Parts: sequence; structure tokens; C-alpha cells
Amino acid sequence: MGTMRLVFWGARRCVNWRAALRSRLDAGMATAEYAVGTIAACAFAAVLYKVVTSGAVTGALQSVIQKALDAQF
Repeated sequence: MGTMRLVFWGARRCVNWRAALRSRLDAGMATAEYAVGTIAACAFAAVLYKVVTSGAVTGALQSVIQKALDAQF
């Protein structure tokens, strides 16, 4: 019975040690991932801005708004 407890304690200690080591190795990953995500979001926003402010889209939006304002109720 005592040997079984010792084995379980050793296995649990090994798992905790591996988890602690893994968390230390990945400590800087979150910041790098946030930076890449922020850059990607800014690039997507720039592309979306260019599309929305293009002549064809602006004309279509103005047409839709004009039709909505001229609608008869």
C-alpha cells in the first residue's frame, strides 16, 4: 500500500513538473500571438476600408440609401 502511494505521488509530481516546464516555455507565446492577430486585424481593416471607399461600392451604397429615402409609404 505504501509503495502504491509513492508511485502515485511520483507520477503526479512528474506531471506537475512537465506542466510547469511547458508553461514556462510558452510564456512569451501569448504576446506574440496577440501581436500577429492585431497586425492581421489592421490589415483586414485597411483592405475593407479600401473596398468600401471604392467608387463602385460608394455608388451602390448611395443608390440604396437614395431608394430607401424616396420610398413611398
